[in-house]
Amino acid sequence: MKTDKIFYRIFLRQPELIAELVPGIPPDCEFEYSAPVLKERERRLDGLLTPIGDDLNLPLVFLEAQMQSDNGFYRRFFGEIFLYLEQYEVTRPWRGLLLFPRRTLDFGVETPYRSLLDSQVERFYLEDLIPLTDLSPNLELLRLLVVSPEEAAESARRLLSREASEAAFQRRLDLLESILVSKFPKLSWEQIREMLDITNVRLQDTQFYKDVFAEGRQEGRQEGLDQGELEILLRQLSRRCGELSPQQQQQVKSLSRTQREALADALLDFTGMADFQVWLQQQSV
Repeated sequence: MKTDKIFYRIFLRQPELIAELVPGIPPDCEFEYSAPVLKERERRLDGLLTPIGDDLNLPLVFLEAQMQSDNGFYRRFFGEIFLYLEQYEVTRPWRGLLLFPRRTLDFGVETPYRSLLDSQVERFYLEDLIPLTDLSPNLELLRLLVVSPEEAAESARRLLSREASEAAFQRRLDLLESILVSKFPKLSWEQIREMLDITNVRLQDTQFYKDVFAEGRQEGRQEGLDQGELEILLRQLSRRCGELSPQQQQQVKSLSRTQREALADALLDFTGMADFQVWLQQQSV
């Protein structure tokens, strides 16, 4: 999975992280994630977080993770925001949250947008997390994305060992597996299991263990990373759309690698099973 998609999964699974990064957001505020299309030029916002509830004083949050230099980034980011505000006739406040890996990358001229960058947009540089200790579990997840491979295994094990409810533990584990797959694309699931030292954590009772590591996986599996990615994709589809029928599972398994990557991106926009069925039908056209 692409790194920027992992960021959006983290925010979807750990919504309280927004309050840690954007001042003024209550810790218990819930958001609905979307990626709306802007009609002009058929642009699509990477991430829009809309507060759930009736409090119109809570802001929309325009979220974007940019991991590489792009000297047109600020121009595009603010252009899309104001196009959205006009197109959807927004009346509530808004904030921006930008995630960058390093301060040395070039994202374009800041001068025309200086007042907005200083007042309404939070820029979060992941490199600032590397030397820090005693971080919250949410910030530890972000830190794991930028630490060295040598430190990643220890950091992941430390994060798994932190006290949490069973539900929070499973969410944390789900995100950790995605991060490690992205960080170590050549490792098999067995090697990732060894990296996490799963014999020392509460894994045997989790759905992750039952789905991925229990013996007797379904016939027709692929070995190594491809199988791991497929398992993650099927679980995410089930969580987003509801339980998949055996026929639907087989349809997903028969997709090419390119189609699976496209599905992994598309499912962030799914609101239910109907969206998934439409997507499948489009693949057969």
